[in-house]
Amino acid sequence: MKTLMLATLSAAALMAAQPLAAKTLIYCSEGSPENFAPSVNTTGTSFDANTQIYDTLVQFERGGTKVVPALAEKWDISADGLVYTFNLRKGVKWHNTRAFKPTRDFNADDFIFMIDRQWKESDPYYKVTSSNHSYFNDMGMPKLLKSVEKIDDYTIRITLNRPEAPFLSDLAMQYASIQSKEYADAMLKAGTPEKIDQDPIGTGPFSLVQYQKDAIIRYKAHPDYWAGKAKIDDLIFAITPDASVRWAKLQKGECHVMPYPNPADLDAMKKDANVQILEQPGLNIGYLAYNTAKKPFDDVKVRHAVNMAINKKAIIDAVYLSSGIAAINPIPPSMWSYNETVKDDPFDPEASKKMLAEAGYPNGMEIDLWAMPVQRPYNPNAKRIAELMQADLAKVGIKAEIKTFEWGEYRKRLQAGEHQTGMFGWTGDNGDPDNFLHTLLGCDASKNNGGNVAKFCYQPFEDLVQKAKSISDTAQRTELYRQAQVIFKEQSPWFTIAHAVQLKPIRKEVKDFKLSPFSRHVFYGVDITN
Repeated sequence: MKTLMLATLSAAALMAAQPLAAKTLIYCSEGSPENFAPSVNTTGTSFDANTQIYDTLVQFERGGTKVVPALAEKWDISADGLVYTFNLRKGVKWHNTRAFKPTRDFNADDFIFMIDRQWKESDPYYKVTSSNHSYFNDMGMPKLLKSVEKIDDYTIRITLNRPEAPFLSDLAMQYASIQSKEYADAMLKAGTPEKIDQDPIGTGPFSLVQYQKDAIIRYKAHPDYWAGKAKIDDLIFAITPDASVRWAKLQKGECHVMPYPNPADLDAMKKDANVQILEQPGLNIGYLAYNTAKKPFDDVKVRHAVNMAINKKAIIDAVYLSSGIAAINPIPPSMWSYNETVKDDPFDPEASKKMLAEAGYPNGMEIDLWAMPVQRPYNPNAKRIAELMQADLAKVGIKAEIKTFEWGEYRKRLQAGEHQTGMFGWTGDNGDPDNFLHTLLGCDASKNNGGNVAKFCYQPFEDLVQKAKSISDTAQRTELYRQAQVIFKEQSPWFTIAHAVQLKPIRKEVKDFKLSPFSRHVFYGVDITN
């Protein structure tokens, strides 16, 4: 993307340069977005950057999981749960930027473009930026959708091949963010289709002004936003990968909100009169995935042996401190259908050695142990956790070589299945257990480039989560998901590490910032006192 001369200025200098009447909020983000293509993004970092720009058909209420209207004013669902009819909001304006000057408002064509781009290989935008539409595919959308029809400019009808209980919530997720078909057509005609993902326009509360990778993202409030102009005029993402540096900037007032604090800094933060810490249970899971499609982890005995070799409590005490709880199931305890009767594998090195011998490895083995290079909401320090795991495994005769790559490369290689074991994690997108159990552990997502990095496709488990998707009764779904968690633990495709508490240090001058259950950072509705 072309950058402006202002790109060399610091976020603090940019804030000082604003007119006195303008309200500027600086968010010290932890990294650069993958791109501005919602259909191919997979990280919270990218979701944060994109959610300021785009809208979805429906959305989650601020700070909650309830689905409320967005670009669709209202909707109707047929009695059999197969047909969804959406009445679209009229008069919704696109951003008017240097990249493109729209000639029409948002309409049904834009929603259909978003779907077709991910669904139909014949669509000219299917391969633009990336053909790996991970969320769309991992959730089984290609098989779920029967048709998406434009009834008129402001009415859409979606017909499914089978009932899908979480479908409405799925449409509020980031992959379903809506881009302009008019802009896409113009860029295709100009021979520069990738520009819609580099110089994006949306209907969201903020328009993109400037992006310099690893440095800064600048947004301006959309004056014609359908829900009313944002309370802040300018939003700046000061890209600051180091948590200690983010904390230093927050102390100095060089940023107003920061994500993912170092657990060791929390005591100092609590003593700072200019800072408050927002806190709530995290809808997340950090784990070590075993590649069940590769030896030796195609053997469930080996997976259980490794589980018993690792001291989970020591990891949580040393790395998460007071900000994490031990994970047993693949969903967090705050999520409905959590099965509290499931027992974790004990930390028992002697039993681990015995099981390794039974599996044919009396003298141990050599494996790889992939560790993320970045701090994530579910894992504050993957490198340190890998070192602790490595030491534990050595005691049972397993020599683990720690490997890592640049974050984008790490995810790509992990999803391609190059690893034997790899640390990863997840923050929920919609508050539904399906978003964990099917999206992370289902057969649709186990294919190359899918989010199921354990490559776990186990039919008894798959049958339960598929059945749970197809019925609307919460009690019945709960029972199916509880059974699925039992099978998950029996098969152990992951070593479940921890659920991290969501902690958000913000400066006292920030008003009305709400924690998202999905750990997103949404700045519409936020105010600041200068």
